[in-house]
Formats: sequence, C-alpha cells, structure tokens
Amino acid sequence: MQTKKAQALTTVWMTLLILAVDQWIKIAVKTGMYLHQSIRVTDWFYILFTENRGMAFGMEIMDKYLLTSFRIVAVVFLAWYVGRQIRKGMPWGYLICLVLVMAGAAGNIIDCLFYGMVFNNPPAPLRAEFVPWGEGYETLMQGRVVDMFYFPLVEWDWPSWLPLLGGNHFIFFSPIFNFADACISCGIVALVLFYHKRISG
Repeated sequence: MQTKKAQALTTVWMTLLILAVDQWIKIAVKTGMYLHQSIRVTDWFYILFTENRGMAFGMEIMDKYLLTSFRIVAVVFLAWYVGRQIRKGMPWGYLICLVLVMAGAAGNIIDCLFYGMVFNNPPAPLRAEFVPWGEGYETLMQGRVVDMFYFPLVEWDWPSWLPLLGGNHFIFFSPIFNFADACISCGIVALVLFYHKRISG
C-alpha cells in the first residue's frame, strides 16, 4: 500500500514539475526572443526560437483540431493506464518512463490549447506579449507549439557527383525541439530498450 501511494504521489509531482519546467522555458523564449532569433551557446548548440503547428520536431501530418484532440485522448488514456498499473503494482522505472511520455505530451497540449488565445504574434524584431483572453493570434486548440533547442552536431556538403544528394548541405541533428519533446523521446526510448517485453506482453 505504501508503495502504491508513493508511486501515485510521484506521478503527480513529477508531472507537475515537467509541466512547470516546460512552460517556464517556452514562455521565457516566447516573450524574451523574437521569432527565428538564434542565440549561440556553442558551435553545436543553439537556442533557436521557432513555432510549429504539428507534432514533435515540427512534423505536420494531420489537421490541427484532430491532432490536438488526439493528444488529449492519448494523455487521458495514459493517465488512466498509469493509475491502473499503480494499482496492479509496477516497477518504478516503468512508471517514470510512462510519466515522461504523459507529461511531455501534456506540455505540448497546453501550447496548442491556449497559446493562440493568450499571446499576440508580432513581426520580428518585436517579441510576443500576453494579451487578454481571446485576443491572441489564434482560436482555442489552434495555438502553435514553441520549440527552441537546436543541436547541429555535424555539418557537411555532399559531393556533387552523388546522385540525388550531390551538392546538398547536410546537418545532423537538424530538428528543433522543446523540453516536452525531449521528455517524450527519452520516455519512449527507455520503454523500448528496457520494457519492450512488458509493452508487447
């Protein structure tokens, strides 16, 4: 019983902590930088303010309302699943992986649901500001997700004689992502590496 209570409290506090850190970073970037502004930290790490309407790492594969609705359903399902697993008894590592995924998805849902309602969208070099509810740049569920972490670890130009790729510039790692995306990715990778049998079973 004590373990179940501890896991339930850990789920709540870990979720709140991830959401707080994620939103603090996003709001700091959105109100402190103009869109597409870049701050060089090192040669391989930049804070690059971008926004996207799609899924993690800027992908866009479905309608925005459908995407946001899918995220909400997924988070509700994960919350139900975590609660069910806690009652049945679950390894701590498995719990932490699930919470990373659930809280990360919830962090991006906040952007989609509310950012369009509470932020304006001025052109560069102006910076976004909070506005009265409903006077923002979009309607409910149409907000854009704030991304900022950019790691161009390696760059090169493909030799011109290569078919298709010749002459193109290549950057590894090119996606721009946020703290919530990182939580989701780390949680999923850890689940696949350490708990694939439990998932498939």
